[in-house]
Formats: sequence, structure tokens, C-alpha cells
Amino acid sequence: MSHIFSALLRALGDLFQPKVLWIMVWPVLVAGSLWLVLSVIFWDIFSGWVTQGFSNLGIQSWLGALEPEWIVHGIQSITHMILFISLVTVTTLFITAIFAMPALINVVANRHYPSLKREYGGSIRGSLINALLAMSIFALMWLITLPLWLIGLGIIVPFVAAAYLNQQLFRYDALSEHASHEEMRVLLATHQLSLWSLGLLTGMVQFVPFLNLFAPVFAALAFIHFELARLMNMRPPSDIAA
Repeated sequence: MSHIFSALLRALGDLFQPKVLWIMVWPVLVAGSLWLVLSVIFWDIFSGWVTQGFSNLGIQSWLGALEPEWIVHGIQSITHMILFISLVTVTTLFITAIFAMPALINVVANRHYPSLKREYGGSIRGSLINALLAMSIFALMWLITLPLWLIGLGIIVPFVAAAYLNQQLFRYDALSEHASHEEMRVLLATHQLSLWSLGLLTGMVQFVPFLNLFAPVFAALAFIHFELARLMNMRPPSDIAA
């Protein structure tokens, strides 16, 4: 557990490095602009999906009985806003994992692990496949667990889904430049509970207003620290470059 908190504290320390600040901003801007444009173009379709979702959960009939109408409109507007923020956050995580990780790895490695030799066991293709797989399973988790909202257990879904997505997205990329293929195989297959715990803790930041703007990069930094520290401990001293 100490390794997890060490990774989180070091990630927090790196979060406001000058090189990190821009990396923290541009994925949010890209994701926000993308979903803003899509929401304007496909507003009727998205609204129809929300209404259908309410109907499937038995909420739409309850909303229809509410008075005055501004309460109904307020609930619907809040729902749209929550969905928009969620989509922006998930898209930002994806962009960060695919496009921003190399720069973040350089920041962390140069500052904290300058002697750790790079073996380049990962690949861009592997990173892309990993990210697409993570996003697909993340979406499937939401679809499968929708009935849980009917019995009051739906509140746990966002946290479990965020924990899964964070650890699946970032653990591969965190090791891809420094670990060899065999080292990646071993490290990715071990300490699953710690990876999920780190995914949950970084995922919880995504649900805090304002702090969720920092959440994707914070999660990426935490996983880079966690995995590079494990890699350094795994290698014998003679294999660590001077």
C-alpha cells in the first residue's frame, strides 16, 4: 500500500511542472470541443437516448407526474450535463493515454528515474489496441450494470468502472518505453489488487468538480511512477544504467 501512496504523492508533485501543465490542458480542450460540436449536431438523437434510458429505468413516468415543469427540465438538464462531463472525461483519458503518455513518461523518467534503461517492450500498436479494448469493456460494463440502478446498487458502478478504465488504460503505456517485452508480461500479470486500488483512488478524483480537470494526467503520472518503481525494483543493480 505504501507504493501506491508514494506513487500518488510523487504524481501530485509532478502535476504542476511547467511541461505538465500544457499536457494537462490540451486533451481537455480537444475532448470538450469534440463533444460540444457533436452535442450541437446530434442534440435530438442524444436527447432521445436519454429519454429512452429514463423510460427503461422507470424514471420517465415519474418525471411526467412532477410539477412544476421547471423541475423536470432542471433534472433533464442536469442529466445532460453529467453525461457531457462524463464523455469529456473518458475521451480525455483516452487522448492522454494515446498521445500524451510519451511526454509524461519523459518528465517522470528524467526527473525521478534517470538511470532506468529503456528497453521499448511496448509499441504504438499495442497501446492503441489496449486503449480500444479498455474503452470497449468500460462501455460494456455500463450497459451490463444498468439494472443495478433499479435496486439502488448503481451508485457503485461509476467507481468500479473508473477503477477498471484507469488501470487498464495506463498500466501498459507506463511500462512500454522502459520495460522489455518479458518484463512487461511479468509486471502486468502481478499486483492486480494494487493496480485496481490505484485505479480506484485516481478514478475518485474524476468525480470531484474542478479537480476532475486534472484527473486524467494525475492518473497517468501515478501509474508511471508506480510501474517504473516496480520495474526498477525488479531489475538487478547491474542492469540499471549509470
